[in-house]
Amino acid sequence: INAEYGELEMGFFVGPGNKMGEPIEMKDAADQIFGLVLMNDWSARDIQKWEYVPLGPFNAKNLGTTISPWVVTMDALAPFVLPHEPKVDPEPLPYLKENDSYQYDINLFVAIKGQEMSKAETVSRSNFKYMYWSPRQQLVHHSVTGCNMQPGDLLGSGTISGKEDSELGCMLELCWKGTREVKLGESGEVRKFLKDGDDVIITGYAQGMGYRVGFGECTGKVLPANKI
Repeated sequence: INAEYGELEMGFFVGPGNKMGEPIEMKDAADQIFGLVLMNDWSARDIQKWEYVPLGPFNAKNLGTTISPWVVTMDALAPFVLPHEPKVDPEPLPYLKENDSYQYDINLFVAIKGQEMSKAETVSRSNFKYMYWSPRQQLVHHSVTGCNMQPGDLLGSGTISGKEDSELGCMLELCWKGTREVKLGESGEVRKFLKDGDDVIITGYAQGMGYRVGFGECTGKVLPANKI
């Protein structure tokens, strides 16, 4: 693997689940989501580029997933729901329309610590509120054909990026496919891709009045690939 990336995501765990052939409807979706975790959806982009033709990504995306230690329930995150803003571009199909908000104000950070670095350096500052589709919509869409979601199933949000360069949630975006270097603070080190021995650390919290709700660190280390 010569082009290893980490991707900033949040994951959510399914609660009760549904029976095969019975889609989850929007009115019931919130009761089907137990809680959120921070998530790193690792990607091997050089393998993914090869797999795209003709089948699409497979091993490039299944090589690893890292999540944070604490599952924060939706009840605990209720104070951080943002005001409802109907989605218009693209407009959701009728079964995906929401009448209230399921978008959350959660600050997110990605840091990298190389083997020779004394401390981790932040390379991205983003927020869960930048996601267009909510976890509720994602769950409803996943089950619309009758797929039976089961208790404990983990679904990823997709990469969480804002509009500014400092808010990009994926190394592919930060280094723009390897065409620009990402500086790791004052360490003197730069990255276009992750290197063996790099620690990728995702943190996040929702900020209340005088308190924070956090998830713990989502940390993973890049190890040398097995030789085939």
